[in-house]
Amino acid sequence: MSPPAARPLLRIRCLALLGLALCGFGCTEAQPAKAPATRPAATLGSVLARPAERIYPVMLGIDVLEADGFPAVRGKRIGLLTHPAGVNRRGVSTIEVLRRAPGVQLVALYGVEHGIDGVIPASKNYQDSVHAGTGLPVFSLYNGRSRKPTPAQLKAIDVLVVDLQDIGTRSYTFISAMKVCMEACFENNKEIIVLDRPNPLGGLKVDGPPLDADLMSYVGAFRVPYVHGLTMGELAMLAKNTPGVLSVPESVRTKGRLTVIPMKGWRRSMRWPETGLKFVPTSPLMRSFGSAAGYAMTGLGCEIGGFQHGVGTGYPFRTLSFPKKSPEDLKRALDALRLPGVAFSVIGTVDSAGKPMRGVYTEITDWNAWRPTELSFHMMQLAAAWNPKNPFANASANDADLFRKHTGSRALWQALVRDGAKTNVAALHEQWRQRALAYQQQTRRFWLYQP
Repeated sequence: MSPPAARPLLRIRCLALLGLALCGFGCTEAQPAKAPATRPAATLGSVLARPAERIYPVMLGIDVLEADGFPAVRGKRIGLLTHPAGVNRRGVSTIEVLRRAPGVQLVALYGVEHGIDGVIPASKNYQDSVHAGTGLPVFSLYNGRSRKPTPAQLKAIDVLVVDLQDIGTRSYTFISAMKVCMEACFENNKEIIVLDRPNPLGGLKVDGPPLDADLMSYVGAFRVPYVHGLTMGELAMLAKNTPGVLSVPESVRTKGRLTVIPMKGWRRSMRWPETGLKFVPTSPLMRSFGSAAGYAMTGLGCEIGGFQHGVGTGYPFRTLSFPKKSPEDLKRALDALRLPGVAFSVIGTVDSAGKPMRGVYTEITDWNAWRPTELSFHMMQLAAAWNPKNPFANASANDADLFRKHTGSRALWQALVRDGAKTNVAALHEQWRQRALAYQQQTRRFWLYQP
């Protein structure tokens, strides 16, 4: 651990929030065309299409910082933790915005999983480099040695600015990157500034198992429900003001310097399409708002057992398949679950090699009734029923460990190993729902935005 920080003054700066009243929105999102198996279906990009002249209802943290004249970073040497989705509301990268900012010296970039350009596959480590567009050093925080910035990587900066687009689920590692950067900055007497961004799933939806204390990892750095309902800035506020969240001594936490630049115009009831912002891919398979919703809905269900979520197709995390099950058989089984807010249809698409295939598309028909993680746990139950042997009881030690870390629940794992297809998924989900509601009430004090 790095030496304890000196005694900086605590400063948490929350800019004034401007709420804009927006019209109500529908709950049904665009469905893919039911194309024949020989042709790919249309992409989900059309759901986010908007005229170029449309007024932006939401100002991002970077927009607010720029509109105010960059007071939080003026005269300071800046390091920027970001990725391709780190752009302002007009699509200009935060890298370029800060490079052009008067009185601001951008001296280093820091990269998370998938790299500064967002093209590196999931879980693949990469090393420090030089940014081709700017000549700035890029420090890798996903290098196989440590996810946490070292004192040497922070030496040249006064402030670390974080501009990362999260997708609202606990296992997506960008919130973990922010947390370890908070720890490193507090330990090394560096200020950290979080430029806030929307939670694509909104700020009212919480769902799924909370994280067991002994399962904390880089895919589970916050003990929150799997769908957590907070923004990056709100999570940073939670970490700064809650004892025990950050892995630093309490004296270091209380003296650490955090500034959060909130958005203007964002409300908790907004899903991504209501923001007026273009969705910039946050990783190779996270290409759209539809993918973000799908990640919460099917990602965990594809960890063990045989379900595939359509990697390489036009619908990552939305098109399901299962070995030796026809799409029609799979649809019948999923329909029989009678899950609220979800419907299934057989569509034609293509696989990662461009060959025609068919799968079952998951559509959200009622956003308010939809319980994001519920489908995944029923997929686990079906996988246990359709495999000759219980895949959870027969999983390798490594697969079992990764599964527990991603789901965050030992109780779920023990039930699947013990009961397989007879696991009482509904009872577990109801327990988690009650705990999620309690969590939401407990974390309201960190809300920067109203419903």
